[in-house]
Formats: sequence, C-alpha cells, structure tokens
Amino acid sequence: MKVYRSLVSLLLALESCSAYNAWGYTNQSELPYYGQVPPVYPTPVRNGSSNSEWAAAYTRAYSLIAQMTLEEKVNVTRGFTGTCVGNSGSVPRLGINPLCLADAPDGIRGQEFVSSFPAGIHIAATFDRDLMYQYGAALGEEYRGKGINIALGPVAGPLGRVATGGRNWEGLSADPYLAGAGMGMITKGIQDKGVIATPKHFLLNEQEWRRRPTLGLGEAVSSNADDRTIHEMYAFPFMDAIKAGAASVMSSYQRINNSYSSQNSKLLNGILKTELGFEGFVVSDWDGQYTGIASANAGLDLVMPDAGFWGGNLTDAVRNGSVSEVRLNDMVARQLAAFYVLGQDRSYPPPSIYSSTQKHLAVNVQSNHKSLIAEIGAAGTVLVKNVNNALPLRNPQFLNIYGYDAQTSPSPWSNPSRYGGGYEVNFGWKTFNGTLVTGGGSGGSTPPYVVSPFQAIQERMTAQNPPGMLRWDFYSGNPSPAYVNADACLVFINAYASESFDRVILTDEFSDDLVNNVAANCSNTIVVLHSTGIRLVEAWIDNPNVTAVLFAGVPGQESGHSLTSVLWGEVSPSGRLPYTVAKQQSDYGSPEVVNGSVSLDAFPQSNFAEGLFIDYRHFDRESITPRFEFGFGLSYSTFSYGKIGVSDLGGNLNEFPDPQVPIVQGGHPWLWQALYNVSISLTNTGPQDAHEVPQLYVTVPEPGTPVRQLRGFERVLLKAGETKTVVFSLTRRDLSVWGVVAQDWKINRGTYGIVVGSSSRNMKANATIHIA
Repeated sequence: MKVYRSLVSLLLALESCSAYNAWGYTNQSELPYYGQVPPVYPTPVRNGSSNSEWAAAYTRAYSLIAQMTLEEKVNVTRGFTGTCVGNSGSVPRLGINPLCLADAPDGIRGQEFVSSFPAGIHIAATFDRDLMYQYGAALGEEYRGKGINIALGPVAGPLGRVATGGRNWEGLSADPYLAGAGMGMITKGIQDKGVIATPKHFLLNEQEWRRRPTLGLGEAVSSNADDRTIHEMYAFPFMDAIKAGAASVMSSYQRINNSYSSQNSKLLNGILKTELGFEGFVVSDWDGQYTGIASANAGLDLVMPDAGFWGGNLTDAVRNGSVSEVRLNDMVARQLAAFYVLGQDRSYPPPSIYSSTQKHLAVNVQSNHKSLIAEIGAAGTVLVKNVNNALPLRNPQFLNIYGYDAQTSPSPWSNPSRYGGGYEVNFGWKTFNGTLVTGGGSGGSTPPYVVSPFQAIQERMTAQNPPGMLRWDFYSGNPSPAYVNADACLVFINAYASESFDRVILTDEFSDDLVNNVAANCSNTIVVLHSTGIRLVEAWIDNPNVTAVLFAGVPGQESGHSLTSVLWGEVSPSGRLPYTVAKQQSDYGSPEVVNGSVSLDAFPQSNFAEGLFIDYRHFDRESITPRFEFGFGLSYSTFSYGKIGVSDLGGNLNEFPDPQVPIVQGGHPWLWQALYNVSISLTNTGPQDAHEVPQLYVTVPEPGTPVRQLRGFERVLLKAGETKTVVFSLTRRDLSVWGVVAQDWKINRGTYGIVVGSSSRNMKANATIHIA
C-alpha cells in the first residue's frame, strides 16, 4: 500500500502544468495514467463536527441506531416503491418513516397546484444572488407544503462543458463561480424552509449520450479529467452548496476516470467527504448504482429507487466483513442526521402527492410565487440587439405576431409527469411545440397554467384606450407579408432540450428561415428567442430589418408577463448571458466540447483535455471573437464606471491553509475568508431607472490558467442620475489554484490582475494585487 501511495503521489505530481512535457507528452490526456483514480478508503465517519446543530443531530442519530437491528439499518439504505418518486426505508417500531424524494430543480414535477419556476440557466442569467435565494426559498416552501422531505436540486452537473448538452438548461451556467453562487443561494433558500436540498449530479456529468451502460454498446462514457480541472471547474460550484449546508448530494450516472460515480472513492470519500467535510448523505441517481460492496465502501449512502445491489446482499456483506458495520452505521447516521438538522421531526406535513388513479389530498402550495416567477423571468431576459431604440415599445397601436413560440402548446399533457414531453418526444424538438417554459425530462416542471407571450401581448393591447390591434400567424414558416401600418413584427422561436439526449445543432433552419422571411417584409422585426442554452443567430442577426433581439431563456409559467414588462419598458432589461454565443458551432472548441463524445466503443472515453478552458475561457485563450460574450446584455439606460479601489483586509496570506484547522462542511474555513475588498462607483447616466450588473474578473499568476476568471458580480438598481459604490469581496478561494502536488488550495506569490466590466470582454477599470 505504501508503494501504491507513493506511485499515486508521483502521478499526481506529474499533473503539474509542465511536468508532462518532460515525459514527451504534449498534453495531460496523453499521460499513461490519465483516466484513472487513486483509491480513497475508508469513508470518513462524520459526527457533526461542523457546528452544534449537526453535532446534536448526530447524537440523536446514533442513539437511535444503537436500538436498530442489522436488517433495520440495511432497510434504511435502500429505496422502495411508494407515494413519491423516491421513498426511503422505514423502521416503524422506532418511528422512522420513509423520506419522500421528488424532482425537479425548477418546480415539483408531475404534481397539482404547484408552480413552474424559471429554469436554472434562467435564474443564473439574472446575476442576482438575492433572487437566487428567493427562488430557493419559494421552491422550499412548495416542497415542504407537499410534504416532500428531499428536493432533488439544484444543479451544477452539467456545468455546461458540452455546448449541445441536453441538460445544460437545468444547470447554472458554464462558469463555476456563477454556478457556485447559484448553488449556494438556492441550497440555503431551500433548506431555510426545512427541506433537504440535493445538489446534483456529482460529478463531471456533462453529456447525455451514453451516460449509462447501453445494451448492445457497452459501459457508460468515462469523463476523464485531471485533478486540477476537477477541483477548479467541476467540484467548485458544489463547494458553495455544501458550505451553505447541503444535507444531501446526488451522484451521477457515468464513469469518472473510468470508475462509476456511485462507487468512485476519490470523488465521494476523498473530495466530498474528506476535503469538503460533507456531513450529509450521498444518494444515487435513479438506477445509478452498478455494484454493491464497492459503492458502499466508496461512500454511497442511499440507493434509489429500490434495493439496487443492496438489500439482503448488503446484510450479507456486513456479516461477512466485506462492508464494516461502522460504514453501515455511518450510512444510516448521515440520513437521520440530515432529517434532524433540518428539523423535519418537528411538525413536518405528510406527503400529499398527485395520483391519476387514486383519491389524494390536493394541497395548493403556489402561494403568491407567481409574482416572484414573473420578476425572475424579466430579470433573466437578455437584450442583445436594439437598433435605433426599437425597444421598449412606445404605445404601439398595431403589432404583427409570428412564430410557434408565441402560443402555448396545443397538447402538452400526453404525459402529465413531464409537461411538453421529454424523452418520449422523438428527440425533443418539434416545430410546433409551443412556447418554451421548461425543458424536458426529469428536470421539467409542471405548470398550473402558462401565460403565453401572445396572451400577455393581447392583454396589453386590449387594455389601451382605444384598444390596439393584432394580426398573428403562429405556424407558417413564410407568413403573409406584414401589414404596412404595423408598428412592429414580433417573431417568436425557441430551442428545446431534454434529459436523455443531447442537441445535435445549435440552430434550426425552420426558425432561421421564419425570421428572415418576416424581416423581408417588415423593417421593424423584433425576435424573441426562448432557449434552453446556447443558440446561434448568425443566419439573421445582421439583417438590418431585425432591429431588436431578446434571449428570453426558460422563464416558467409567467413567461408572457415577464416578457411584456420588458417589451413595454416597465423593466429595463438587465439579464446577462450565462454562456458565450459564438458565430459558428466549431468556435466552442474540439468536437467533444461541441457535441460531447459520440463514441460507439464498448468503453467510451471522453477526455476533458481542454482542462479549465471552456466557454469564455476558451474564446479568450484562442482569441476568438464571439457574437455575444459571456456576461453580455444591453439595457434601456447607460452607465459609467469610476476607478477601482482595492483594500487589504489583513487576512492570512500563507501559501496554504493551516492543516491544523479542522475541516468543516464546505472545506477548510480559511477558503471562505475575505482577503481583499474591491470597490467601484457606478453612475446611471441614462434617462431611466435600471439595473446594471458589474462583473469582477481575476487574472491569477499561474501557468495554464485562463486569462480572466469571474470572481464577483452584483445586480445594482440605480435611479436615473444616481451613483452608488459597489464592493466585491475576494476570498482565499477566489485567489487560489488547486495544488496537485500538495493536494490543497494554494495562493501563489505574484501579481494578480483585477478588472471590472459589464461583461467578460467589456472592461471598464483595472487594478492589481501583489502578494509577496
């Protein structure tokens, strides 16, 4: 074992940015050990050392475990068929009831009287931490109201490495810092309402193609990434969720460095439960467990939706010593402690779950969440083109409305558990799939109603005195020529995506032709694009008759109201792109980064050879000019930026955190200490009250590091003519890189570049920090 550990240490050391060159390899993916993981055993046994609440919860958990038989403990580690999407085991004689698990991260799936919230990618586009928290809290209220113990979200896996990834819309952007902010705030919001949040999917779950073993093809794809990339990119946003107190984490389906996530001891025992001090439990994705003993010893705590490879097999494994009873007790304790720490033993409502065949308690949990949904919908809408102030609309009298996305779907309820389809729908995209309010698959929400764009526009036009006039054609690809007296022609298109398959292309010919056909007859054509992620617009973006373009995201049930508040100028658009919009699909990088691995091999490999360089980081490194850069978005007002001020907060600048300080939930406490404050003044120089979103980017003195990385943002409301000072705090983590040799977060000596701007490419002011 000592020899093995020495070899692992050597191989990890070779991962430093230049070591592989000495061995004659040109990049990390060519190294002989690439795609392998060192074993990390045993699973750390938690006792609630993070804080007094966890300590008290673990004391209660172990007191109960001492009264349980072996079979009862095993029963708690597995799922059962029941009322909910997932149901844990029970021990009736001790008062341990099944825990109810349910999707989705943007609203409770397949239920009555619940809300359809904007998707993760949409809340990320707000760049607003307060709205992220409110979003999580509203979700938590609805989950608790339905008696659901465990909410399966939020999502940072996928992060968005693959431009065409089918589930990117569930996540929180292609940037780990922005995604982390969302993960932390949403997790805190959910759990402040007493519901267990489940950040997912841990880890490197970046494509749908062959995410699981496939009959006739072979094993699931292996996402192969080096140690630094895993920490700085893909584990990074999960750190925020765990720091916020996440009591559960879901493993992913695919292999990571050739070891399935649910049995990957490096990820679960090493990164999650040791480095990040995770106090909660790890639950498998549904049917995502592939071995029994290996997954138990690697750190999996709960298998869903049934016994999987456990049940009686786990009982036998404990009896014969293949799995220790200490490990089994830890599995159970983690679940019970999560239950106690969230206070679910105190007056938690029983599940009130929809059934199409049985009578059930119909509990309405919507409250007034529609107002928040409408606010987030508007805040996440991104204006990317506005020629001659085509928007906002100024008392329009006559509008032409075109496109399949303007109206609700004619028949979205073929499967009530998945609004609008998902895996059932012939690879998802249909020309006439109606306005896009959620994506497909298990991440999709179930709206109680949908306010379509056309409905909301009608409301506006008929409220005028005298009423305005509308003409519409939802389904033609080449509508009749526009009425010449119309003030504007609005064209509604979308880009759909779903779990279970990846998108093939980032555009579609029908929609592009529709825009150009309308613009050929209308000199004031405004395009509204609802999109589950990246959507290319080169086919028409430079058309002079296309005067304004809105990326309206995936806004949830209040879609039309969110949109019209922006169109009519009641809300100045402040959304920012949470990804880069390229000029051509190949600009995103290698074929694997564009479309994922499409290998038909029995053991398919997906090498994350690009490392830290996805999305804007890749565009910056390769000096590729995007159509619209990460963080970009226009406003109805204008803003000026002052000079940057940097203040040293006197924090500890040692190269590494003190190893004597105990690790708590979220990692080493020093990582979260603020070391510097960066301040800048903003002035609204335009005619309208509006939000501006200043963004802080850092250049770290380390070879092989992106030229700039997002490390701060704020959504600031400024009245016309008003000036405010914005302060960003930079933590140790914000300035650190992962040291693969030391296996710790490291602050380098040298000069750090600090820039603040309105996007990743529009820099307004700069400064430096020197650490000696």
